Amino acid sequence: MTRLLSAAALVSIIVGVIWFLPSAVTVVLAGVFLLLAFVEYARLARSAGVVFNAVPSGAATVATAASVGLAPGALPFVAMTGGLVIALTALAEKRRDGALAAVGAAGFALLYLGLPLGALVAVFLESGRETLLLLLATIAASDTAQYYGGRTMGRRPLAPVVSPKKTVEGALCGVVAGAGAFAVVGAWWMPALPPAQRVAFGATLALVGIAGDLFESHLKRASGLKDASGLIPGHGGVLDRIDAMLFAAPVYYGLVMGAG
Repeated sequence: MTRLLSAAALVSIIVGVIWFLPSAVTVVLAGVFLLLAFVEYARLARSAGVVFNAVPSGAATVATAASVGLAPGALPFVAMTGGLVIALTALAEKRRDGALAAVGAAGFALLYLGLPLGALVAVFLESGRETLLLLLATIAASDTAQYYGGRTMGRRPLAPVVSPKKTVEGALCGVVAGAGAFAVVGAWWMPALPPAQRVAFGATLALVGIAGDLFESHLKRASGLKDASGLIPGHGGVLDRIDAMLFAAPVYYGLVMGAG
């Protein structure tokens, strides 16, 4: 019950902000999610024994997201500058043990968090709220089908070392649900796409979303943590809720820009 109530409240807030409030509020909300996810990411890294300077990494991650969403032409400069600042910060530290792991973790945040959240903002600003909500609906349908399909029909483990509770049957339910959600909702919000293409898009997004979920589970297992945080009752942290989106958002951006 806690899981359902938390999910309902979170979905209501996100959909309400995107649909009813000015665009600037949605951009700010994406920034809040980014910062919360970054804090959880840094916590996972610390638990895994990888400590890095969060200030330059966080600033570079936010700058990357802002560039992708608001000024894509500046992305190469922003990414190179962010990487250089992270490297110079590491050079200034006295600690030498684990320096490569620390720099890698700090720089990876730009790719893992900044790029996807920026892609979501770009899709919203360039293609409209319906296009963004279509992605959210597809991932939500896939996640829900994976959870309940796995609980009722799950027999064969999907990735037992990384996430013992995930099953092949649950994943298949998620792919079917994602394809169906994109096909049905997309008939209203992306009517120019042929039905077969909508099904293919939905299935693709569900598949990469599952990969994103498994990747975050891998990070948590390496860190010895069950959840990224306890911020959302019944769901863990922000990173636990957007793990599928982090992999799906750049793919969706490419699909939307290509289709447009």
